[in-house]
Amino acid sequence: MPIGHQLQEIHRLPVLGDVAAIAQDVGPRLTQAWLATSRFREVRALSLQTLALGPHARTLVHLAGAKHILGEVADAVDHYRTALHLYTEACDRVGLASTLHNLGTVYHGLGDWQQALSYYYQALPIIEEVGDRADLAATLNNLGLVYNRLGNQQQALRYYHQALPITEEVDNRAGLATIFTNLGAVYESLQDWQQALRYYHQARSITEEVDNRIGLANTLNNLGVVYNHLGDWQQALRYFHQALSIREEVGARAGLANTLTNLGVVYNRLGNQQQALRYFQQALPIREEVGDRPGERATRYNLAMLYRVQGRLAEAVAALRQVVALDAQVRYPGLEDDQTMLCQVEQEWRESLA
Repeated sequence: MPIGHQLQEIHRLPVLGDVAAIAQDVGPRLTQAWLATSRFREVRALSLQTLALGPHARTLVHLAGAKHILGEVADAVDHYRTALHLYTEACDRVGLASTLHNLGTVYHGLGDWQQALSYYYQALPIIEEVGDRADLAATLNNLGLVYNRLGNQQQALRYYHQALPITEEVDNRAGLATIFTNLGAVYESLQDWQQALRYYHQARSITEEVDNRIGLANTLNNLGVVYNHLGDWQQALRYFHQALSIREEVGARAGLANTLTNLGVVYNRLGNQQQALRYFQQALPIREEVGDRPGERATRYNLAMLYRVQGRLAEAVAALRQVVALDAQVRYPGLEDDQTMLCQVEQEWRESLA
C-alpha cells in the first residue's frame, strides 16, 4: 500500500475512535503533501475531520491555506487568526511567524496592500530569529509581490533577489519557480516582454518538474498575458485555456476568475464580443465571492468598455461608477484616468438621450 494510503488509514482509525493526538499528528503530514500538489478539496475534508476532535494550530493553518485557494476567504482568515492565538499560547515562534506570513498572503489577495505589508513585516523578524531559511525566502518573495503591485518595481526586484539565493540554498524547487514567475511579472510591469517570457518559461519548466499544478496554472496564465500584449492572440488563447483547465481542476477560484477575464480580453480584441461578454460575466461573481477587489475592478472596467462599444451606455456608466469606487478602495494608481473615462462616457450617454 502506498505511504499516502497508509497514512490515510492511520488517520481514519483514530478519527473513528476519537483519539485526537494521533489524528493531529498524522493529518497535517498528509495535508502538507496534498497542499504541495494542489489537492485542496482533500485538504479541506481531512482537516475538518481532524478538527472535529479538537483545536489544532497546524491543522487550522493547512485548512486555511486550502480554503484561501478555494475562495473561502473569510473562513481562511478566521482559521489563521485562531491558529495565531494557539501558537501564541504555546509560545511557538515558528508557527506564529508562518501564520502571520499566511495572513499577509490573504490580505494581498484581497488587494489590501498595507495590511499585507503589516503582516509580512511582523513575520519577518520572527522568521529571522528562529532561523527558518525557507520561510525567510517566502516572506521576502511576498514583500516583492506587494511592492510590484504598488508600482515600486525596483523595491520588488530587491526583495526577489534577496529571496532567490536563499531559495536555491534550501533547494526549494517550487519556491524557485514562484520567484521566477514573480520576476517575470516585474519585467511584464516594465514592458520588457522578452525578459518576462524568459522567467516565465523557466518557472513553467520547474512547476512541471515538481508537479505543482497551481504554480503551473499561474505561469501559463502569465505567459498568456505576455502574448496578449505582443498581439499573438492565438498563442495567448492557448495558454489561457490551459491555465483555465487546471484552475477548474484544482478549484482555484480567484485564479479562475483572473483567467476568465483574460480570455474575455482576447476574444474582445478578436472582435468576438459575445464570447468576451460571456467570460467577463462568468468572472465577475467569482471576483465578488472571493473578495478580489483589484480583480473585480479589472473585470468591471473591461465590461464597461465592451458595453460602450455595443452602445449600451447606461450599463457602461454604471460599471464605470463601480470601477471608480473600487479604485478608491484599493488605491489604484489609475484612478484619475478612470474618473476621466467615466466623465467621457457619461457625456456620451447624455448626448445619446438628447
